[in-house]
Amino acid sequence: ERTARSTERTTRWLNRCLAARKHPDQTALFAIVQGGMFEDLRLAHGQELAEMDLEGYAIGGLSVGEHREQLLEMVQVTTPHLPVDRPRYLMGVGHPADIADAVIRGIDLFDCVLPTRAGRHGQAYTWSGRRNLRNAVYARDDGPLDPSCDCPTCQQFCRATLRHLVKCDEILGKILLSMHNIHLYQRLVADLRTAIESDDEDELRAICQRAATATKKAAI
Repeated sequence: ERTARSTERTTRWLNRCLAARKHPDQTALFAIVQGGMFEDLRLAHGQELAEMDLEGYAIGGLSVGEHREQLLEMVQVTTPHLPVDRPRYLMGVGHPADIADAVIRGIDLFDCVLPTRAGRHGQAYTWSGRRNLRNAVYARDDGPLDPSCDCPTCQQFCRATLRHLVKCDEILGKILLSMHNIHLYQRLVADLRTAIESDDEDELRAICQRAATATKKAAI
């Protein structure tokens, strides 16, 4: 009952936003589909909001500590009932694997601080796994952060140098790792976009597997 009341409140807030919007031709308003982890609430709310013909639709109330399987299940439940000709936005997600799996379930937009937050804490996503540059194993490693990456960080700095910068709390280390992580995310969504445009299901599955590898802790 509490979740149902909160969902109704979201709709009331949306109606207030619509009433207050003075220049609808100049501003885009996204509806936010809520409903917690209850399939029936999300289904009903998504259908209700879809009838309002807004500029875009967000899926909220997820990526707040629930299991990954629950998140993807709620996305799977919600997206089929949202307009296919409007952006569908999953709020606050996430790891590379989460983004890839959400895209194949119909999501178009994401926002997340994870690439830069991870970089600031010495973490790097690579196509061979997620690496913690604070680890001593990288102290004398003169190899690139990710040999398959063409970002400036990987082209100009070795793992040992990056570890030194991270351990010394140099802001350059945070910047370089953030740059690399953002580059990997950009490559991921570009590859997803290309596979979707070419309707290549095999490539989509391969991309999801690469994203899963990038999310898991690296072997070394």
